Amino acid sequence: MPTLHVCPLSRLPETVSASGASHVLTLITAGTPLERPGSVAPENHAVIGVSDIATPREGHILAGEDHVAGILAFVRGWPRERPLVIHCYAGISRSPAAAYIAACALAPERDEDEVADALRIASPSATPNRRFVEIADRLLGRSGRMVAAIERIGRGADAFEGTPFTLTLA
Repeated sequence: MPTLHVCPLSRLPETVSASGASHVLTLITAGTPLERPGSVAPENHAVIGVSDIATPREGHILAGEDHVAGILAFVRGWPRERPLVIHCYAGISRSPAAAYIAACALAPERDEDEVADALRIASPSATPNRRFVEIADRLLGRSGRMVAAIERIGRGADAFEGTPFTLTLA
């Protein structure tokens, strides 16, 4: 069964190693120093430079349709033979949002609430970036159900950094 592994930047090398991931999706503020794990081929690593904000802010990049379309394109191109690691700086907002988006996109028959509940169980601190989810909901034609499901699970527990977690696609 294909799995998504979510972690903060500080835990990227160990998460890739422990999971045996072949692909990595990075969601990080442009300019943040980043080193791709050596076991991941360059063509299997996507970097989406976007800030973790919900409204425009000077000096930051607000997520737009092109960023979420990039997430969707990358996860749809992932062959699913080995795990995919998704990470951001803290592993709390951008990467859990991308994992939720990936799970909804790659298992379109799966109920949005079920995916949100699985996310909350896997990560008590996850607080998926609402803007990412809103854009994906529109792009995936989910009629507000993705947003409603994430609103229902609410804000995660306070944490400086998320603990790595796994989300399955089925």
